[in-house]
Parts: sequence; C-alpha cells; structure tokens
Amino acid sequence: MKLVWSPETASKAYIDTVKLCELFEESGVAELVSAMAGGWNTKLIVEAWSRGGVTATSVGLAVASRHSGGRHVCIVPDEQSKSEYVEAMRKVGISPEIIVGGAEETMGRLSGVDFLVVDCQRRDFVRILRLAKLSNKGAVLICKNANPRTDLGFRWRGVLGNGSSIVKSVFLPVGKGLEIAHVAAAGSVGNLNSGKGTSRWIRHIDQQSGEEHVFRK
Repeated sequence: MKLVWSPETASKAYIDTVKLCELFEESGVAELVSAMAGGWNTKLIVEAWSRGGVTATSVGLAVASRHSGGRHVCIVPDEQSKSEYVEAMRKVGISPEIIVGGAEETMGRLSGVDFLVVDCQRRDFVRILRLAKLSNKGAVLICKNANPRTDLGFRWRGVLGNGSSIVKSVFLPVGKGLEIAHVAAAGSVGNLNSGKGTSRWIRHIDQQSGEEHVFRK
C-alpha cells in the first residue's frame, strides 16, 4: 500500500491554512506543506521545531492533520523551547502534541512517520532524518530554511542510507528554501529517471554547493 494523493483534502488544508496564517511571515511555506500533508492523507506528521522559529508551518501541519485524520507531533529540544512553542500556538487556538528531547530520545518513540518536516537551523536535523522510522507506505521529507547556497553537509541518499529508496527530490525557493524528498513505499524501487508516463525527472548536481536538484521535463 502506498501514500495516495487527494486533491480535495489538499485544497481544504491549503485554504484553512491561508486563513489562519494571514499574520505570519513566510506563510507561503505553511500553505505549501499543509497542502502536501493534507493531500497525501498522512497519518503521522512529525515536525522538528527550532526555538525562535516561525510557527506558521506548525499551524499548517496542524490544519492538515485535522483534514487527514492524522496525528501531528512537534519535537522541541528543551522545556524552554516547549514553553515558547506552546504560547505561540495558543494564540491561534492550536494545541499540538509535543515531545521534548534530542533526536535519539524522541525519534525512537515515533514509528510509521509518513510526513516529516525538520528545521535546518536545528543542530541535530540530520540525525532526526537519519533516525526517523518511516512508514511502510512511503514518506515525504521536508527540510525548511535550506538555503541552496549554504553547504548543508548532506545529500538525501547519504542521510537516509541504502535502506530507503528516493522516488524524487527537489529544491523549492519558497521562504528561505525547502528541500523535499519523496521516499518510496517498502518494497518499491525509486527511479528518478523513469521513462514511463508522459514526463520524466532530470537530476542536476549544483557544482558549487554539491546539492542535488530534480526537475520534471
């Protein structure tokens, strides 16, 4: 069984997020991730939040979880971050589930993740990606604040290892940059350059940053 896209749910999540995020900066990121999480009908949405970060993305993910009937969990590094996050979310009337701790102690408690958003401003964001127990149906992984001019120190395949198959990955210049990867369902074989269908994916490696970008042609 694989993640199945629902345009109707994506649209509802997008519209509701627009209404709630009118006062936030970089609301475009929130609207995009909300539509994606809602559209894929994700059941376990995990977010790794960085203290001082914009909470619009959290609002979008919370909205998406309501439409998909899923669970939205936010990981924060310490109690001070938790207090700041809770207060920010309280202002918009949302109370997401929160887990406090580092990558090792938090990701081990979450199994079947099918939508994961990490903030590249967190020092442990690579470990969070590496330790995530992804769903057998496949998963969507997003790194926000991923400036392509900055060496992030990883490539998707290097972070996830040989056990995960990348269907496609792409960088989007939304907000401060989004790196997005779609991981195949268990038993599937990802193929970025498949010749099947009406379109194909072209991989490009940026010679300066070393980043991998994928475009549909």
